[in-house]
Amino acid sequence: MHNLALVVVDEQHRFGVDQRKALMGKAGTMPHVLSLTATPIPRSLALTLYGELDISLLDVKPGGRQEVVTKICSPNSRAQLYEKIEKELEAGRQMFVVCPLISESSAQKMKSAEETFKEIQKAFKHRRVGLLHGRMKAAEKNDIMEQFVRHGIDILVSTTVIEVGVDVPNASVMLVESAERFGLAQVHQLRGRVGRGGHKGYCYLMLSDSQAPSKRLRALESSNDGFRLAELDLELRGPGAIYGSMQHGALDLRIANLSDVKLIAGARAAAKQFLESGEDLLQYKELHARVSKLRTVTNLN
Repeated sequence: MHNLALVVVDEQHRFGVDQRKALMGKAGTMPHVLSLTATPIPRSLALTLYGELDISLLDVKPGGRQEVVTKICSPNSRAQLYEKIEKELEAGRQMFVVCPLISESSAQKMKSAEETFKEIQKAFKHRRVGLLHGRMKAAEKNDIMEQFVRHGIDILVSTTVIEVGVDVPNASVMLVESAERFGLAQVHQLRGRVGRGGHKGYCYLMLSDSQAPSKRLRALESSNDGFRLAELDLELRGPGAIYGSMQHGALDLRIANLSDVKLIAGARAAAKQFLESGEDLLQYKELHARVSKLRTVTNLN
């Protein structure tokens, strides 16, 4: 790279810390960096508290994007669910079925794409069903996707290869098999593949068994706000190392929520103004005592 000045990392949550560092390292000096994601990594959210990142929130949907209704489903309700899905297909819509595995595994009791493909073919005998996964050759994957885009396929059974970069406005239904096996941010990204046209989207989260749904899945069912979901992800997994490579792990946050953008910006501006004023911290006894106490606790930890 010659004179690299700007790095834009799209779908930031799919990259590791070292990968992003390597890209920025191609510049002679620190470049401007813009990170984009619908569901920020807990570590990235935490960095905002320390002034490492500025935040811009796009809290409106893109033009033409429709609401996505998300429902948790028990395996016992599969027959009734298929009836609902059939009505959408009859109306000319298309459907994604997403599985966590390509092939069946004796070690992991999860629905595989190959197994589900056969089941969907039996359940929807009069529908055109396709299969897509990462082991296929590039040409084969492209052919399958082109067929789906052209509506040569009604139902596409896939792994998470369709998580980003797939735009099929006519697809209105997504069924996520073994939904409890997916991360919160990942399911939010996946369901963004439906409701992209003029039709309301539906995302059904099918559990592996009749167990009680997790807090993650309940959150997905009740909210389409990626930033709020990322905050829950932070609460559940922790933000990880601020300067290390771990993107989750424990860290206590005591004052602000990470969605308090104005509060964070105000605190940063006040701290910057104080530092630039050249005043002596010792003049402010209470503040000096508080900072000293925090420094002592940090050193002890």
